Amino acid sequence: MKVSREQAAENGERILELATRLFRERGIDGVSVADLMKSAGLTHGGFYGHFKSKQDLVAQACGLAISKMRQSWMKTIGERPGDPIQALADRYLTNEHRDHSGRGCPMAALGAEVARQGPAVRHAVTEELRLFFDSLSRVLPGSSNSARRQKAISTYALLVGGLVLARAVDDLAFSSEILHAAAASLHKEPSPTPVSS
Repeated sequence: MKVSREQAAENGERILELATRLFRERGIDGVSVADLMKSAGLTHGGFYGHFKSKQDLVAQACGLAISKMRQSWMKTIGERPGDPIQALADRYLTNEHRDHSGRGCPMAALGAEVARQGPAVRHAVTEELRLFFDSLSRVLPGSSNSARRQKAISTYALLVGGLVLARAVDDLAFSSEILHAAAASLHKEPSPTPVSS
């Protein structure tokens, strides 16, 4: 049975959305094309009507996941513009985020795997991360563009690292301690009190 262009486009979007979640939950190598298409309720052969290869799908899925993360982060910052870093930490470094990787940060779930993927995947991630850091650096505090960009990169690196470590350990109390330590390091530090002479 032939499907309409609209239905084909919807199927492609459904496959891509499902892939972004499943890759984060199971890892890139933990999801086969057959499993993905079965989960989408579609036939295995239909995959190649939407994507050239699994690598093409992975590239698009990673790019989409980072793009959606950027939108979500900008919304979070927009809700608390006076303290954007704390707003991000409060939303990111949570037990909920730790426990549900399929709905969470793509780099915390897939960063190490992406580094071992082919050029198309790495390029898609590179381009989306550039856009992500450009957006983030426009809204973070800093005395110059380069200082704001450095703050954007270092903040994200700390958040991702904290979440990865919290997910890696098998002791929930220790995991929570890691999340709290990462969050504490992002709190605004009070200005030092001048020493009188």
